[in-house]
Amino acid sequence: MPINTSAHVQDGPRLTPHAGELAGILFRDGVTGPDLHAAWRKAISTDLFRHRTDLHVEERWQQSYDRLRALNEEVECVQDLVGNPRALAALHEWTSVVDGATATVAGIHYNLFLGSLLDDDVSPARDLDEFTALSITGTFLCTEHAHGNDAAALETTARYDHDRDEFVLHTPHRGAQKYMPNTSPAGGPKSAVVAARLLVGDRDEGVFLFLTPLSDGQGTLPGITVTMLPDRIGSPVDHCVTSFDHVRLPRTALLQGPHGQLAAQGTLASAVGSPRKRFLHAIRRVTVGKLCMSASTLGGSRAALAIAVRYAYLRHISGPVTGERIPLAAHRSHHGRLLSCTATAYAMTFLHRTVTERWITHRPEDREETERLVAMAKGWITWQARDITIESRERCGARALFPVNGLAEFTANADGAITAEGDNLAVWCKAGAEMIFGHVAAPEPEEAATGQESLTDPAFLHRALAAAERHWHLTARRDIRSGTGDALGRWNHASAAALALVETYTVGQAADAFTTACAQVTDPGTRATLEDLRTLFLLDRLAPHSGTLLAERIFTVEQVRSLPGTVRDLTTRLAPHLAALTEAFAVPEEHLASLPILTPQTSSPRDS
Repeated sequence: MPINTSAHVQDGPRLTPHAGELAGILFRDGVTGPDLHAAWRKAISTDLFRHRTDLHVEERWQQSYDRLRALNEEVECVQDLVGNPRALAALHEWTSVVDGATATVAGIHYNLFLGSLLDDDVSPARDLDEFTALSITGTFLCTEHAHGNDAAALETTARYDHDRDEFVLHTPHRGAQKYMPNTSPAGGPKSAVVAARLLVGDRDEGVFLFLTPLSDGQGTLPGITVTMLPDRIGSPVDHCVTSFDHVRLPRTALLQGPHGQLAAQGTLASAVGSPRKRFLHAIRRVTVGKLCMSASTLGGSRAALAIAVRYAYLRHISGPVTGERIPLAAHRSHHGRLLSCTATAYAMTFLHRTVTERWITHRPEDREETERLVAMAKGWITWQARDITIESRERCGARALFPVNGLAEFTANADGAITAEGDNLAVWCKAGAEMIFGHVAAPEPEEAATGQESLTDPAFLHRALAAAERHWHLTARRDIRSGTGDALGRWNHASAAALALVETYTVGQAADAFTTACAQVTDPGTRATLEDLRTLFLLDRLAPHSGTLLAERIFTVEQVRSLPGTVRDLTTRLAPHLAALTEAFAVPEEHLASLPILTPQTSSPRDS
């Protein structure tokens, strides 16, 4: 729906951006990216995916599995989808626009369950037809009641019974119960990949994965207890607590690979040196899961912005002249915040494209660094998504509190992604600890500020961001050396600077990705607008570091003073293009049209 900007929003540049080219840049995701995104966008445009709030929680659980099966019918080859991180991320990016629960169960089934089964499993050839056809839905059981971020210490056991050549899967106590997998009867029969400690005689061989049937058409199988958890915020998923009482599994249940192969006599051959490394190898699909979690919040935050911006033009309020009505978008206090969020959403998208490409093309020797980059990007993207969805909800006022209007669940869905596949703070702490001495510090700035540098010069802003990163890197090194006590005490002394290092480094990666995207634009108006948006993003990110940059003689006093005015002028130029910038998010019109908040029928009983 084209939106007419108000005359009260100040005129922008003479050149106008082209929403189609903006969308082309946003969804230029590898060679097949545009086709992948177009296919998933089309899939969620059908009636089955229309926004509904008239269902009970149990009906919504079932709806997410019905939608998953509909998506599965669109997949030409499930194995190819599972093996393509870009395609999996795109699936999450679009399903989260309309239903975070569908994105969740899709990620669990395709990435964690089937991905674990298909990745170098050297067990006898498995028949996966029931799983690829979704006559049985797959789930993934790793986290335990007492073990979340320290999942390597989990306590579920799988003891090898040499006489019967079987495994006995068991939950020894309440703390070892598998916490919140989607193991309820909703969606039909289910099987799981279960992380359990392999015990052979008196040896603990570490954590491995075991294919375990959970339920059939008659219900939960013997020896398995599934207890529903209370409702949680966000799009509802059938989360449960699951435990095992000496459940016998055939030898073929063990997922084997380079990390470990168990001979019939009970000896383990492994190319991986330690139990911890075996565990990390077994659950390595979690890295692709981080890409999927990031993508899920990307789709949700862009959809929230698209709704908020459209509402800003549709909703009219009293103007400065008696009897005059103007759109919310006319107010700088309103459109300025949405523009800042839009700049961040573009940066998030470009960063995700770059990091996904890095993961797909990384060399074995670069794996550790690339995994760290994926983890840092996941933390930053999902945290920014939460901020964007909160701002978008607030800009739509009280109506957005009602689920019928399509905004209420986005923030809670982002909260879920922040915790899933590694809690953000925990993975950032790990990354920061590794980077203190395991990452090359940014180069020292060549020269101090002269005051002649322009705050709209992207090269200068990139140098300033690199200087902030260097400051926090050197500070973290100093702090960990000067800390006292044991290793934890020294880390605690350095942790604040290390986390600031992770953030500034990740923002720098996003800024670099934004610059690369700008260089790909051919239309002059589109490029000018995108470059202004990049500058706005950089200034927003540098403002909190202005004191540090002043002390480091990267910024002058006058530059610090002029920051707010520069942001104001950029906002003035960009304001007329806010609608085009968010129309480029390509949220399906079928979805937007189903939201009462975006219809003119304000007297409708459904319109809250």
